Amino acid sequence: MQRLSFRQHVRGFTLIELMIVVAVVAILAAVAIPSYAEHVRKSRRAQAKADLVEVAQLMERYHTVQNTYVGYTLTSNQSPRDGTAQYTVSLGNQTASTFTLTATPGTNQSKDKCGTMTLDQAGRKTPDHATVDGCW
Repeated sequence: MQRLSFRQHVRGFTLIELMIVVAVVAILAAVAIPSYAEHVRKSRRAQAKADLVEVAQLMERYHTVQNTYVGYTLTSNQSPRDGTAQYTVSLGNQTASTFTLTATPGTNQSKDKCGTMTLDQAGRKTPDHATVDGCW
């Protein structure tokens, strides 16, 4: 029976192999983390848009009954309504025949390309496609 030396018997990773694995993981993380963050911002923006449209619909119902937008109050001033607020929802320019809903991004959403979004009684939305693509 041949005796193996200590070097031949022990198997493992060399420092070079370990550094290559760390470099590959770092490259993958550098690509994946910004992509994931953008996806999260996009989903939060979609929720804020849905909330603005829902409030606008409720305001239209109120206008149908009252014949004015004056007097309507928001049930929630954040988006999403439950959980951590990502946008602050406010109602401005409220007259008998007009209103403007605004969703202002919070600190977690500050890097979103769309920034502050608005919706009025005529369905006009900002930012529009000519200004920033993909917001509405």
